[in-house]
Parts: sequence; C-alpha cells; structure tokens
Amino acid sequence: MKTSDEKAARAARLGLTRRALLRDGALSLGVFGALGAVGFRGSRAADVAAQSAPFVMIENFSASGQSQGVVRLAKVRKTDAEWRKQLSADSFVVTRQAGTERAFSAPSQHADGLYHCICCDTVAYDSRTKFESGTGWPSFWAPKSKHNIVEGADHSYGMTRTEVSCALCDAHLGHVFDDGPQPTGLRYCMNAVALRFAPRA
Repeated sequence: MKTSDEKAARAARLGLTRRALLRDGALSLGVFGALGAVGFRGSRAADVAAQSAPFVMIENFSASGQSQGVVRLAKVRKTDAEWRKQLSADSFVVTRQAGTERAFSAPSQHADGLYHCICCDTVAYDSRTKFESGTGWPSFWAPKSKHNIVEGADHSYGMTRTEVSCALCDAHLGHVFDDGPQPTGLRYCMNAVALRFAPRA
C-alpha cells in the first residue's frame, strides 16, 4: 500500500514528465516549421508493427478499380535499412517515421485512377472520391476500402487527431478530419509522398 507521501511524489514526477514531453513536442514543431522541411515525430510506425497481428484482411482491386475480394495476408515488415533502400528520403520520413510533407509541395493530380500505398502497393484511395480541399494535401472523402487502412488516435504536438495508416505495412499515410464534403462529411488528408498514383485501366 502506497503512503500519501509516496503517491504525491509519484504524481509530481508524472506531472514533470508530461510537461517535458509537451515542451519538447512544441519545440520540435517550431523547429520544423522554421526550417520549412518535412517534419516527423519519431519512429512510431515500427512500434505499431511490433504490436499488430501477424495477418490482416486486405481487399484487392483490379487496375480498373473493381474489387477482387478480401484476402488474408501476412503483415509486411521490414527493417529501417530495407525501407530506406526502397523509398525516397521524404517518403521514408513520412511513412516510417510519421512525418508530414509541406503543404502544396506535390503537383495537384486530377487524373482518373487509384492511389496505392507507396510502401506495399495496397490500394488506399480512388480518384473518384478525391476533392480539392484547399489545404495543399491530397484529400478524399472516403478510402477505397475500410479493410485497407487503420485509424488510430494521434496525440502528438499537444493535439488529438485521427491518424490513418496502411493496414498491411503500417505506413503512416495522413489524418482524417470531420470537415469534408458529403456523402461522408470526412476529409482524408493524405501525404502525396505516401501514395503512388496509377491511372485507371
């Protein structure tokens, strides 16, 4: 049984830790904002992969966007060194370290097609649900399949947001917000460097 003094001391230590985390997060955000570079908040994707199930259900699609059914696949797991060989520097920071690309850093894409995860090629979005949000990031009002993405709480930088990751490889793709158009009212705000566009067959 902890004494009241021990409980008070523990609470004080926790309070100090929380303040330090908030301070460091704010400082990191300020530095990346000043540099105008792609920012990141640590290698969180590896932690997610370590805790996730070894198999997931993924919906496959043809090049024309037609569903080919849901299949059970083994999670894609690679070392940071392997991901670095496969990805560009910006794609690695965004997808494997949960970074965010600069707004308006990618050319606007209006062609008809599918958007695949840059890491494992899972189909994530369809251009038919894409819209111009004015934010500077590719935005969609729905994913191609709920099987292919995972949503989770993101408490970085003193904010609470809903993070969107690839279900197959845990790549950080972006965040989803509730200020999008109908029919869903959602805005899946994605990083362009986390996606590969393929024209519809």
